[in-house]
Amino acid sequence: QVQLVESGGGLVQPGGSLRLSCVTSGSVLSLNVMGWYRQAPGKQRELVATVTSGGNTNYADSVKGRFTISRDNAKNTVNLQMNSLKPEDTAVYYCYADAWVGVKKYIYWGQGTQVTVSS
Repeated sequence: QVQLVESGGGLVQPGGSLRLSCVTSGSVLSLNVMGWYRQAPGKQRELVATVTSGGNTNYADSVKGRFTISRDNAKNTVNLQMNSLKPEDTAVYYCYADAWVGVKKYIYWGQGTQVTVSS
Protein backbone atom coordinates (compact mmCIF):
# COMPACT_ATOMS: atom_id res chain seq x y z
CA GLN A 1 0.00 0.00 0.00
CA VAL A 2 1.23 3.47 -0.86
CA GLN A 3 0.53 6.49 1.32
CA LEU A 4 0.69 10.08 0.12
CA VAL A 5 1.09 12.93 2.59
CA GLU A 6 0.72 16.57 1.56
CA SER A 7 2.06 19.64 3.30
CA GLY A 8 2.45 23.34 2.62
CA GLY A 9 -1.10 24.59 2.47
CA GLY A 10 -2.30 27.65 4.30
CA LEU A 11 -3.70 31.15 4.06
CA VAL A 12 -2.13 33.60 1.63
CA GLN A 13 -3.07 36.97 0.21
CA PRO A 14 -3.92 37.40 -3.48
CA GLY A 15 -0.73 37.63 -5.50
CA GLY A 16 1.18 35.58 -2.97
CA SER A 17 2.91 32.23 -3.28
CA LEU A 18 2.75 28.82 -1.67
CA ARG A 19 4.65 25.60 -2.22
CA LEU A 20 2.91 22.26 -1.77
CA SER A 21 4.86 19.07 -1.18
CA CYS A 22 3.80 15.44 -1.33
CA VAL A 23 5.88 12.59 0.05
CA THR A 24 5.19 8.91 -0.43
CA SER A 25 5.66 5.99 1.91
CA GLY A 26 4.79 2.33 2.12
CA SER A 27 5.23 -0.23 -0.64
CA VAL A 28 6.16 2.29 -3.30
CA LEU A 29 5.89 0.75 -6.72
CA SER A 30 7.22 2.32 -9.87
CA LEU A 31 4.96 5.33 -9.85
CA ASN A 32 3.80 6.49 -13.25
CA VAL A 33 1.93 9.77 -13.09
CA MET A 34 2.10 12.03 -10.03
CA GLY A 35 0.31 15.29 -9.63
CA TRP A 36 -2.16 17.58 -7.96
CA TYR A 37 -5.91 17.94 -8.08
CA ARG A 38 -8.10 20.40 -6.21
CA GLN A 39 -11.67 20.64 -5.04
CA ALA A 40 -13.42 23.86 -4.13
CA PRO A 41 -16.63 23.90 -2.06
CA GLY A 42 -19.59 22.82 -4.16
CA LYS A 43 -17.43 21.89 -7.13
CA GLN A 44 -16.02 18.71 -8.57
CA ARG A 45 -12.42 17.71 -8.09
CA GLU A 46 -10.34 19.01 -10.98
CA LEU A 47 -6.87 18.46 -12.34
CA VAL A 48 -4.30 21.11 -11.51
CA ALA A 49 -1.06 19.64 -12.84
CA THR A 50 0.52 16.26 -13.47
CA VAL A 51 3.98 14.98 -14.32
CA THR A 52 4.96 11.59 -15.70
CA SER A 53 7.98 9.58 -14.62
CA GLY A 54 9.62 10.79 -17.82
CA GLY A 55 9.08 14.43 -16.91
CA ASN A 56 6.19 15.31 -19.19
CA THR A 57 3.93 17.88 -17.57
CA ASN A 58 0.31 18.84 -18.01
CA TYR A 59 -1.40 21.89 -16.52
CA ALA A 60 -4.94 23.13 -16.26
CA ASP A 61 -5.40 26.24 -18.39
CA SER A 62 -6.34 28.23 -15.31
CA VAL A 63 -2.91 27.74 -13.70
CA LYS A 64 -0.58 27.81 -16.71
CA GLY A 65 2.19 30.34 -16.24
CA ARG A 66 1.53 30.61 -12.51
CA PHE A 67 2.04 27.07 -11.15
CA THR A 68 5.02 24.79 -11.64
CA ILE A 69 5.06 21.08 -10.87
CA SER A 70 8.28 19.22 -10.13
CA ARG A 71 9.11 15.66 -9.25
CA ASP A 72 11.97 13.69 -7.71
CA ASN A 73 11.77 10.13 -9.00
CA ALA A 74 14.44 8.88 -6.63
CA LYS A 75 12.50 10.10 -3.60
CA ASN A 76 9.01 9.65 -5.07
CA THR A 77 8.03 13.16 -4.15
CA VAL A 78 6.14 15.80 -6.07
CA ASN A 79 5.92 19.53 -5.45
CA LEU A 80 3.71 22.32 -6.69
CA GLN A 81 5.01 25.87 -6.69
CA MET A 82 2.06 28.25 -6.83
CA ASN A 83 2.69 31.90 -7.66
CA SER A 84 0.39 34.84 -8.33
CA LEU A 85 -2.36 33.13 -6.38
CA LYS A 86 -5.95 34.22 -6.90
CA PRO A 87 -9.02 33.84 -4.69
CA GLU A 88 -10.37 31.29 -7.18
CA ASP A 89 -7.41 29.05 -6.38
CA THR A 90 -8.94 28.48 -2.95
CA ALA A 91 -9.58 24.74 -2.57
CA VAL A 92 -8.43 21.56 -0.92
CA TYR A 93 -5.44 20.31 -2.88
CA TYR A 94 -4.92 16.56 -3.22
CA CYS A 95 -1.77 14.73 -4.17
CA TYR A 96 -2.27 12.00 -6.77
CA ALA A 97 -0.17 9.07 -7.94
CA ASP A 98 -0.76 6.01 -10.05
CA ALA A 99 1.15 2.86 -10.87
CA TRP A 100 0.74 -0.06 -13.22
CA VAL A 101 1.32 -3.65 -12.19
CA GLY A 102 0.83 -5.70 -15.30
CA VAL A 103 -2.54 -4.64 -16.68
CA LYS A 104 -3.85 -3.39 -13.36
CA LYS A 105 -3.73 0.32 -12.52
CA TYR A 106 -3.46 1.44 -8.92
CA ILE A 107 -4.52 4.97 -7.94
CA TYR A 108 -3.50 6.71 -4.72
CA TRP A 109 -4.70 9.94 -3.12
CA GLY A 110 -3.44 12.02 -0.25
CA GLN A 111 -5.71 13.34 2.48
CA GLY A 112 -5.66 16.87 1.11
CA THR A 113 -4.30 20.22 2.24
CA GLN A 114 -6.30 23.45 2.39
CA VAL A 115 -5.20 26.44 0.37
CA THR A 116 -7.05 29.69 1.05
CA VAL A 117 -6.35 32.84 -0.95
CA SER A 118 -7.94 35.84 0.70
CA SER A 119 -7.14 39.36 1.80
